[in-house]
Amino acid sequence: MTEYEHQLSRRGFVRTSAAIMSAGALTAPALGRLRGQRDDTLHVGLVGCGGRGTGAAAQALTADENVVLHAIADAFPERMSTACNQLTDGFGDRIAVDRSRMFAGVDGYKALVESDVDVVLLATPPHFRPMQLEAATRAGKHVFCEKPMAVDAPGYRSVLESARRAKNNGTSLVSGFCWRYNAPERATYRRIHEGAIGTIRSMHVTYHTSPLAQVPRQPGWSDMEWQLRNWKHMIWLSGDHIVEQACHSIDKINWAMQGTMPSKVTALGGRGVREGEASGDVFDHFSVIYEYDDGARCFLTCRQQPNSSNDNTDYIMGSDGVCYVNGWGPTHTITGRETWTYDGARTNMYQVEHDELFASIRSGKPINDGQWMADSTMLAIAGRMAAYTGRTISWEEAINSQESLSPESYAFGDLPPITPPRPGFTPFK
Repeated sequence: MTEYEHQLSRRGFVRTSAAIMSAGALTAPALGRLRGQRDDTLHVGLVGCGGRGTGAAAQALTADENVVLHAIADAFPERMSTACNQLTDGFGDRIAVDRSRMFAGVDGYKALVESDVDVVLLATPPHFRPMQLEAATRAGKHVFCEKPMAVDAPGYRSVLESARRAKNNGTSLVSGFCWRYNAPERATYRRIHEGAIGTIRSMHVTYHTSPLAQVPRQPGWSDMEWQLRNWKHMIWLSGDHIVEQACHSIDKINWAMQGTMPSKVTALGGRGVREGEASGDVFDHFSVIYEYDDGARCFLTCRQQPNSSNDNTDYIMGSDGVCYVNGWGPTHTITGRETWTYDGARTNMYQVEHDELFASIRSGKPINDGQWMADSTMLAIAGRMAAYTGRTISWEEAINSQESLSPESYAFGDLPPITPPRPGFTPFK
């Protein structure tokens, strides 16, 4: 289990709090984000109080000693209480959330972003990211936005618009694509971009892992409540595991290709071993081919199947060499025109995301990851579309798709029957 996937324990929060770095003589952020009566304290709002959200809050509090958790929101009230209790163990009175700033319900984020927080952390199921990001940027907040940023093309287009809004606001928008904030990957991809392996001709990335935990339906739960609690196995909430998890590997394709988008996408996928109601409607394996106008081809293989070999590596083949990256290893090597192995610092990429976010706020030099974080998400969505339909899809078709995965209502009631897609029969919309 990776650091990203596990839920931080109370003991972990104590260790985290002990590692808080001094903020030193930090200057107040620009653009009037801090109210005069607060001195230079940054007030954070957390949307989504599961393991990832609670971890993000801990990292935000670690990044800057003059940060407090001021407000929280979650669909389920008990998650808010659990998150506050865990965080208080490590950060004491810096968890300054009273009941008036605990916003329950699917739409609780609306009240949070309209409150007097300065920074919003978005860590709910991915389906909600576009609407929450729109609300946060309209309210002029700095944002940490966990990956992926959307589950469908309308959501992608909304995220792009929100990214433009943040840039116009002069506020920071930092992505949860954590490998972009990891020192070994930064050094490796910088060398690739400087020509260490020549022109990229092909790339193969893998994300082969075990299934994620399921949440069986409990007596009294409506369809909506159960699916929200079991969201990783529901297409409309997670985007399927190619979007929710393997997007990390797809982002590294986008990174290597320096933001050049493919002209077309072909994919295979299906359900080989998933069974039972709690497995939802997601696939358990995908293989995707991204084809570029210059003839380059990039490949993704990903799966969530038990009792199988795990792998999370990147193989980048250039005209003058080859690069191999295994972030889990960790191993980062280049052979060909030059021979190179990364031997520098090993950083906590999850912490670096927040360190750089809060440093940007303090300095008044905002970060905006919007374009590439949205494009990486859309590359994953396009792969899913191609696999579900069995069609080769052009990039233009993908980004202009009108298919929305949103339900008619978020009321805790009935939903349509769960039906997994069928390649060759599921239509492209």
